[in-house]
Amino acid sequence: MESKVFVQYNHTDPCAFARWTTKESFQFMSARPWQQVIDFYSDVVKGQKPLSALLGTSCLSKNRIYNSVECVNSQNRGGRWARLTFKIVVSYHGGSFDGWQKQPDLYTVQSVVEQSLGKFVDDKKAQMLKDKGLPLEGAATVAGRTDKGVTALNQVCSFYTWRKDVQSQDIAEAISSAAPGKLRTVSVTEVSRVFHPNFSAKWRRYLYIFPFNDDEEDREQSNETGENTQKFKINDNHYEHEVVPDKCNGENVGNLIITDDVEFETEKKPRMFSVSRVNKLLQKLEGKLLSYKLFARDTKASRNEGPPTECFVFHARAREYRLPCSEHEKGRRVMCIELVANRFLRRMVRVLVATSIREAAAGADEDALLKLMDATCRRATAPPAPPDGLCLVDVGYEEFDPLDCLISKE
Repeated sequence: MESKVFVQYNHTDPCAFARWTTKESFQFMSARPWQQVIDFYSDVVKGQKPLSALLGTSCLSKNRIYNSVECVNSQNRGGRWARLTFKIVVSYHGGSFDGWQKQPDLYTVQSVVEQSLGKFVDDKKAQMLKDKGLPLEGAATVAGRTDKGVTALNQVCSFYTWRKDVQSQDIAEAISSAAPGKLRTVSVTEVSRVFHPNFSAKWRRYLYIFPFNDDEEDREQSNETGENTQKFKINDNHYEHEVVPDKCNGENVGNLIITDDVEFETEKKPRMFSVSRVNKLLQKLEGKLLSYKLFARDTKASRNEGPPTECFVFHARAREYRLPCSEHEKGRRVMCIELVANRFLRRMVRVLVATSIREAAAGADEDALLKLMDATCRRATAPPAPPDGLCLVDVGYEEFDPLDCLISKE
């Protein structure tokens, strides 16, 4: 039987031999009690638990969560301004849907929302859909699509209609009743027709919950720098999915190692990382406009160079918390990562999370994430972390307030 060939990025820094391979990183991130994180997000979506049950009193103020957008009164308006535009904020459980975007034969958030909006479309559009043999559905424009498994607490979308009798409360009730326990309407407000959920947004906020295992050493240890660390064990039998490396062009071949050795002496690599080290790695990204093309996945070639890959990170922090769960009296130990930026590339948050943990375990310098941006291939970064821990907390339409964060800078 032929051995499988793996292609790895040739890191040349002093931590090269301590850094996990793609497979090792995937195993480490996957072998976690994700179900407890999934259940917690489900309780938050249902309104049974507040996010502050995890993050404490420092959680966001309500006036910031429900970002105010100019409300309008369309009465006595004519012409193109007579159209009613609604800003719809919804909360949904990622584990219950196949992502946001509507896709054939898949149960997605967009398909459920648009089916609910069908009863509010105007007669002209209803007739047009009927003539084309299409179902009676409204069109929802979203602030940003989420992948399968990713939860959203305040996802923003918009819907417009020429009907004058549509009320915000009617829309809210229609959406909430479409998938009880999975999808909930947070708010519906009438806004100016110039409002666009995506283009009008000034920032997005994501939260990632990384849970620790029960069999991982529970006592804190100190490394040579005096930081608290945590020792981990990898379950070698947990790897169930094939890792398919990204394609690289001829310019990248010189930075790759092709090997038939599958194991890479896993047991000799460090399995300890400090939450504070992850925090310091992420802090280096704050206040900078950088190209995150190496931290993106599945993007079009036309969006892999220049401004389309540039993002400005306002806030990036990591801290340890206790996740409320019935299996642990004091709660499960978790690391929460908060990222706020003007925009995010596809799977960028999940790659940042996995890479920052990998670099912290390898003992890389605090500017390791910045140095990785100069690499020549996406294999230099870790594979995306599981979607189960990711949550879109909210989308902002006002200037970002650095004092109003989930995880403070203290």
